[in-house]
Amino acid sequence: MTKQSLYIIFFISVLCAEIGHAQNQRIGFIDSDIIMQNMPEYSGIEQRLALLSENWRQEIRESENEISDLERDFEAREILFTDEIREQRMAEINRKKAEVERFIEEKFGPRGEYFSRQKELLQPIQRLIFDALTRIASRDGFDFVFDRADGTRFLYARQEWNLTDEVMLELGIDNARN
Repeated sequence: MTKQSLYIIFFISVLCAEIGHAQNQRIGFIDSDIIMQNMPEYSGIEQRLALLSENWRQEIRESENEISDLERDFEAREILFTDEIREQRMAEINRKKAEVERFIEEKFGPRGEYFSRQKELLQPIQRLIFDALTRIASRDGFDFVFDRADGTRFLYARQEWNLTDEVMLELGIDNARN
């Protein structure tokens, strides 16, 4: 037997062993969004974030209204301004626009305060869910558990492997969903 034949036989043996092992694996899934929406703590967090967000949005609206007023005033009086005053007013308008853009990025950008606060507030809840899931998966012998929330897609998922209700029960949440 050649060396290449031995490698092929070895590879096929390993592949067969893995396939046999994979058939005995248990896979489950949860929907952490449903679990969180049923947790009383989550609604409080949503309210806090909504209030925070609305306050920032109000500041943005006020700044945008101020910019609109400056632009209307500039357009109405532009012909009366000297070149120097025209440039000063345009610079002021552009500076205020840049401030609003910076504020929006600072508050709502990918590294903004909103997302860091959201992460900070949700971490304890996510830890509770993960701990409950770990207890259930260990107790019931699951090899893998997936989360359907946040864009994870299943082409097919047998409902009997849905552990969402069990995690909610483990957390002491009434699972009477709509």
